[in-house]
Amino acid sequence: MEGAAFTNPLGAEAHRADPGLLLSFAADASGATGSAPSQVVYPQSRGDVQKIVREAMRSATPLVPVSSGPPHFHGDTVPARGGVIVDFSRMNRVLRIDRASRSVRVEPGVTYGELIPQLHAQGLRLSLPFLPRANKSVVASRLEREPTTIPKYQYDYVDPLLTLELVYGTGEDFRTGSACGPGTLDTLKADLVNPWGPGSIDYFRLVSAAQGTMGLVTWAVTKAELLPRLQQLWFLHADDPARLLRPIDALLRRRVLDECVVLNRAALATLLAGEGMRDYADLKGALPAWTALLVVAGYERRPEERVALYAGALRDIATAQGAEPVNTLPGAPGREAGILQLLSNAWTQGPDWRLRATGSSRELLFVAPMSRMPRLVATVEDLAAQRGVPMQDVPCHIQPMVQGRGCHCEFVFPRSPDDSAATARLDGFQRDAAAQLQRAGAFFSRPYGEWAQMVYADYADGVAALRRLKGVFDPQGLFNPGKLCF
Repeated sequence: MEGAAFTNPLGAEAHRADPGLLLSFAADASGATGSAPSQVVYPQSRGDVQKIVREAMRSATPLVPVSSGPPHFHGDTVPARGGVIVDFSRMNRVLRIDRASRSVRVEPGVTYGELIPQLHAQGLRLSLPFLPRANKSVVASRLEREPTTIPKYQYDYVDPLLTLELVYGTGEDFRTGSACGPGTLDTLKADLVNPWGPGSIDYFRLVSAAQGTMGLVTWAVTKAELLPRLQQLWFLHADDPARLLRPIDALLRRRVLDECVVLNRAALATLLAGEGMRDYADLKGALPAWTALLVVAGYERRPEERVALYAGALRDIATAQGAEPVNTLPGAPGREAGILQLLSNAWTQGPDWRLRATGSSRELLFVAPMSRMPRLVATVEDLAAQRGVPMQDVPCHIQPMVQGRGCHCEFVFPRSPDDSAATARLDGFQRDAAAQLQRAGAFFSRPYGEWAQMVYADYADGVAALRRLKGVFDPQGLFNPGKLCF
């Protein structure tokens, strides 16, 4: 740890560091390592967080926030310059489920595995990222702008994050949007679902995808949606993702679909394979090159009629675009109910679906307009062919965002931790692929690690503005130093 010795302001007995936990946060699942922190503190309230920040100010100690359980994939929770881990896992209360406003307020330690059943019991559900692991923090996921699988209800790239409370690097607390009114939340009349403001600045955007460098969030409100009474799963398949994205674009414009995701055969086989991946090879050989998973749903009022109308529209629109929707999974019939369950819940079949093949992976993720996505996928595949990087077992999934205005794409490259030469080749390939993708029009909206250097290298004015903001909200540079452009 850099700086003066840190005195735990919360008391050593209640919040002493766990050596095993320290080790688990010293290296993430991508293999990145950092300076081992000297201590982990566990706040249980906003007051605790403020005490931690003020002590860090006094001792010039960096703070690295963590709220999800392991594994960690992108290195954003690895201390780059030493410091103290602020582990929010004990701030794990569901503070309010509001069915009328379709929202839920939670502390940062609440995970998908804990929240999803509670919402289902209230007739609600979350718009989920693609197969979030059960111990992933809901607040961290929203702050990271992880794309959700239901673009129909996403109106902004920060959606479904609404209002939040955070502590800045001055030790002061702040509430955003309609939560900013005077008084306590108990006396506040607002429903806390308007994210904009206060004033003309959307403060919630400043902490979105900031990797903990702008403030420590102590609770957040996220959208919830009604739980469907009836769902129907449809499939489109093709040899080229462009042939799937064209009908999906038309379907999203008509607001027909709920869940919507496109998978290559390696990704779909990885999800469906049994314990130990025992039937992975057979599934991969039988599945189409690309498959779109499309869901139409009916809710409380006349669900059967609604599903029938949407299913008819799906068939008509997809057929007009040259695609043939089917109800059975091509190459693996009988798996349909299992897929619906996967899309509606957190991943519980191991630490994370991306680690099923080798136990370690590197991810390449970016966003782009839907019209450019097939060409960008081909860019990665062409470069892999030139470099001799095998792609047959590389899962890839494409998720439309914001009602189809954009797309998220993610490649998951299995790693062999014991093969240092192969790891070095993969690292070099990913750096070059990211550079080529950026030149071709891809946008790295979540720039982790080396991607941050690439993204900010030609953005001098933006970097200067961000650093001025950092000086306002974290004047001593305590929060997760070394990340992004800080």
